[in-house]
Amino acid sequence: MIMKLSTEQLRKGCDPSVLSCKSTKELAPLEEIVGQERAVRALKFGLGIKEKGFNIYVAGYPGTGRTTAVKNFLDEVARTKPVPADWCYVNNFSNQYVPKVIQLSPGKGKEFQKDMKEFIENVKRALPKAFESDDYTIKRESTIKSMEAQRKKLLEQLNMEARKEGFVIQINPIGLFLIPVIKGKPASDEDIIALPAKLREEIRQKKEHLETEMRSVTRQFMDMERKIEEEINKLNRDVALYSIGHLMIDLKEKYKDFPDVLSYLEDAQKDILDNVAQFIREPEAEPQAQLPFAASWLAEAPFKKYEVNCAIDNSQNKGAPVIMEFNPTFQNLFGKIEKEAQFGALITDFTMIRPGSLHKANGGYLVIPVEALLINPFSYDGLKRALKNGQIVIEEIEERLGFMTTKSLKPLPIPLDVKVILIGDPYLYQQLYILDMEFNELFKVKADFDTSMERNDDNMTQYAAFVCTICQKENLRHLNGTGLAKLIEHSSRLAGDQLKLSTRFAEIADIIREANFYAIQDKSEVITGDHVKKAIEEKSYRSRLIQEKIQEMIHRGFLLIDTESETIGQVNGLSVMSLGDFSFGSPSRVTASLGVGREGVMDIEREAKLGGPIHTKGVLILSGYIHNKYAQDKPLSLSARLVFEQNYEGVEGDSASSTELYALLSALAELPIRQSLAVTGSVNQKGEIQAIGGVNEKIEGFYEVCKLKGFTGSQGVMIPESNVQNLMLKEEIVEAVKKEKFHIYSVKTIDEGIELLTGMKAGERHKDGTFEKDTVHYRVDKRLQEMSEKLKQFPLDEKTKQKN
Repeated sequence: MIMKLSTEQLRKGCDPSVLSCKSTKELAPLEEIVGQERAVRALKFGLGIKEKGFNIYVAGYPGTGRTTAVKNFLDEVARTKPVPADWCYVNNFSNQYVPKVIQLSPGKGKEFQKDMKEFIENVKRALPKAFESDDYTIKRESTIKSMEAQRKKLLEQLNMEARKEGFVIQINPIGLFLIPVIKGKPASDEDIIALPAKLREEIRQKKEHLETEMRSVTRQFMDMERKIEEEINKLNRDVALYSIGHLMIDLKEKYKDFPDVLSYLEDAQKDILDNVAQFIREPEAEPQAQLPFAASWLAEAPFKKYEVNCAIDNSQNKGAPVIMEFNPTFQNLFGKIEKEAQFGALITDFTMIRPGSLHKANGGYLVIPVEALLINPFSYDGLKRALKNGQIVIEEIEERLGFMTTKSLKPLPIPLDVKVILIGDPYLYQQLYILDMEFNELFKVKADFDTSMERNDDNMTQYAAFVCTICQKENLRHLNGTGLAKLIEHSSRLAGDQLKLSTRFAEIADIIREANFYAIQDKSEVITGDHVKKAIEEKSYRSRLIQEKIQEMIHRGFLLIDTESETIGQVNGLSVMSLGDFSFGSPSRVTASLGVGREGVMDIEREAKLGGPIHTKGVLILSGYIHNKYAQDKPLSLSARLVFEQNYEGVEGDSASSTELYALLSALAELPIRQSLAVTGSVNQKGEIQAIGGVNEKIEGFYEVCKLKGFTGSQGVMIPESNVQNLMLKEEIVEAVKKEKFHIYSVKTIDEGIELLTGMKAGERHKDGTFEKDTVHYRVDKRLQEMSEKLKQFPLDEKTKQKN
């Protein structure tokens, strides 16, 4: 049944009296997520369950407040959780390229770092003093003198043996040498050559015997030197241990509950005792050719290995950490090993290990936008590996790429205990779920953020509380009752539904901010309905330049749109154009032409490759309607062409399929269609009119064209009955309908629509398959019968037969 809509059906207003306040200033700020009960339940479950793999994917569209809501929700939950441990990187004295990690209770990391720094400074002061003491000097000299005396004694014995055999021992830096004595004087090589052979042989034999003795003495000398060195090293270790022992005991006592720290302290103490010389070495004069900072670096370099790199310090946390990583590069997520240039070379050590977001969020929550995660190479793959293995590994990105790298550090991994929350749109969730088999194992919880919520008293009260929160947080003027009412109406307009409110809170907040600007200009203490209305209108005005250009072209006749006459095979269709930040409706002329043939209904848009797949489907559906309605007793013998006139951008969607069908029926029945009515709605093969999107924009687009061309009192729009509940039209259009300048009709079937457009009854089918006389369907059926009879006069040629 054709229904002419009343003004009450065109826009669902909001009575300020139903709101629970005169101004949002009277309300308490919102402390929970609005209108997202499903998402909240999913978040609570995902954050509460401890089992592996129950990480969360928050699915929702930008502007729904998903990121802000998740952050606020996590902050509340994190406060009740324990503060996680600190993590420190320290030198591995066994292998400096594999630094060790130490876990400490919160706040102990920085403390341990400070304690080790003070300990080394104390060692650097204590050891030189100990080795400058008289006691140490006496013990050292005593040890050396004892060994020198033994050495001297051995040398004297060797000398005596040599003299008996007619030799003297000569000592030089190279070693000991035997020199023969002839006639009381050391003989040279020439003197020995001049001797008789027998005497030379005697000298050679004696020398060989003495050299054997001398080698034995030399070995004893070397053993003595080694023993001296061992004794001095032992003395040095004993003195050093005595000097620093009390300092180490204090440290061990302080960290007795941390086995890893005690093990590290033992290793550090052993290394100090093994390298006492570096602590007591006299500082060398600064080289003139070197810069001051280089000399300073050289002086401090030997002591860096005793430093503590407190990578994760949770001393300031009041609960579990909540980390928002908006730039999830591989290094930002997993940490990196920095390098610095010294003397033309890049060097690094464990003190240059820098933590990533996973380190900082360990023991808490990590929030990552999934779009940013996927566009950063290796980040998504690395995150999955970390979650599967339960550990964080810092590695060079070049190694992941398989490139050759210089020798670098491989820090030991840190155990990972984190809840990861990915935020992205539903489409990406579907793609990851389908294409990545591991995704479902790691992100088992989906929290869906809706774009709308029910428009009821409770939700409107929450909406008002949300407005209060924005006003207080950003120090804006509060909204009075009329302002709130207009905002709620606009929210339903954004939702595209009289029974819903939009949860695109980013857009709502922008309207509030802009309305606040106009309230300040008007020197008003509160934001009123007029300010909200102006904010909405001004936002639209800033973006509708293209719409106005198109309307101007229609007004000047460049784009042919008729709003007054009646024409056969021509209907005003309605489409929506989107500019990103702004969408608007615009009428398009749809025409149908036909003749005798066998091609059936042809979509010119598809043939020209300007029609999308959904639009093509709509044309095929209307073809199905034609076959179902009229081809029960005869073959269809027509060749019809459908086109959107003056369209050069392409057509997609099936919302014009009913429009195209009306144009085709008009052409077949040779009945003119009212051009004062624009049409939207998709059709199924049974002739039922189905709902479409953008109904408000489409109606407003045709209204603006009629306004430019001049109202006649008969103009209007025909929409699907199921779209009536989506109407939230501008107040200007509601007023025009009230004054009978403009009309809006709803229809359920093609029969209702064609009757309204042509003024002729659609017609019912009789039991014998014929239609009522003088009806639309009768005329169409008769025309198709005539075309079928006429086509019989033109038999198929061989080529056409083979094709068929």
